[in-house]
Amino acid sequence: MKKFVKPAIFIVIGIIIAFPLFSLTYYTMVRTTTPQFCATCHEIQFAYNTWKTSTHVNNEQGFVADCMDCHLPAPHDTFNFFYAKTWHGAKDVLLHFFQSEYDHEEQRREAYASFKNDQCQKCHRNLLYIPNKRGAMLAHRDVVYARPGYEKKCVDCHKNLVHNPREYYDYKQYGETYRGLGS
Repeated sequence: MKKFVKPAIFIVIGIIIAFPLFSLTYYTMVRTTTPQFCATCHEIQFAYNTWKTSTHVNNEQGFVADCMDCHLPAPHDTFNFFYAKTWHGAKDVLLHFFQSEYDHEEQRREAYASFKNDQCQKCHRNLLYIPNKRGAMLAHRDVVYARPGYEKKCVDCHKNLVHNPREYYDYKQYGETYRGLGS
């Protein structure tokens, strides 16, 4: 019995220390994964404003795709999510301090080059069954079931969806088009 007391004490102490640390880490990850947090950097303010006027925020389904939905792997892929989130955050901080001017177009090119179709398909899962849009369905089939040597990325066709300055944004809801002021 005596030989189990010492390990039991270490386990209890480990739980007492680990639980708050895990909770703080989780809380920090949740709080720093919001678009509002991303927008606290003045370099990202442009991306935040153009995101707000895009169809990834204003659409007839009422769905909102946040920064992490496109720029990070799925959270259930925990290791890759934490690695990518840390890498993006560190890169942005370094660019803030060591680059004289933040080049939005260069950052956009790098982001598009790094995107994988899986990132888009986290939200856009039903690409092959689009009612009344046979052409879109066929085009998406060529991406989802690409033949070797003919692989395409979603962003090859859908380049200008999100981070474009717009004076107005349009979206359809209940069959009517609405127009609002952009950034």
